[in-house]
Amino acid sequence: MEEIMSDDKKKDTQEEARARQAQASDDASALAQPGAESDIAEPEPFTELENLHAEVAGLKDKLLRTLADMENMRRRTEKEIADAKTYGVANFAREMLTFADNLRRAVDSVPEQSREGLEQNIRTLIEGVELTERDFVSRLARFGVKKIEAQGQRFDPNQHEALFEIPDESVPNGTVAQVVEPGYTIGERVLRPAKVGVARGGPKA
Repeated sequence: MEEIMSDDKKKDTQEEARARQAQASDDASALAQPGAESDIAEPEPFTELENLHAEVAGLKDKLLRTLADMENMRRRTEKEIADAKTYGVANFAREMLTFADNLRRAVDSVPEQSREGLEQNIRTLIEGVELTERDFVSRLARFGVKKIEAQGQRFDPNQHEALFEIPDESVPNGTVAQVVEPGYTIGERVLRPAKVGVARGGPKA
């Protein structure tokens, strides 16, 4: 009886040994497979390439936006510099217009027909004033200051300031019939509007 039990124990022991060997072999095979040492899967090559393309596209978009912003800033800076050169003397030129007005009033105070009876030195003085006025106006023009030609033109509220109305049926309604004070522009801006009298009663322009 004891011998039979001993044989059974031996068989169990042998089966357990074989089972342990089989388990050890399976473990060794699993360790030998690629990636078995880590549970983190490596990214597929195509997915990584797509990510790189997306990153490059994003960087390219940012670069283009930055270049566009720099170009806009350059244009704004150039315009500001040009405006500063053109309109930087606007306040000074506006003050000088009074001097031009006074020169013109001095000339107009002596009508052309009244000069014949004047002495030569007086006529020379008047001619000198006229020459000074023309020279001064030409110097203003070098800085972009130009006189507004309002006489006979259609009234423009952007360039003219109406002081009164003149009944006149011989010219179209709204025509500048009289210039009380000349206006001036600087560049594309009105430095001082022309003060005028506007005709009323004529046909529509």
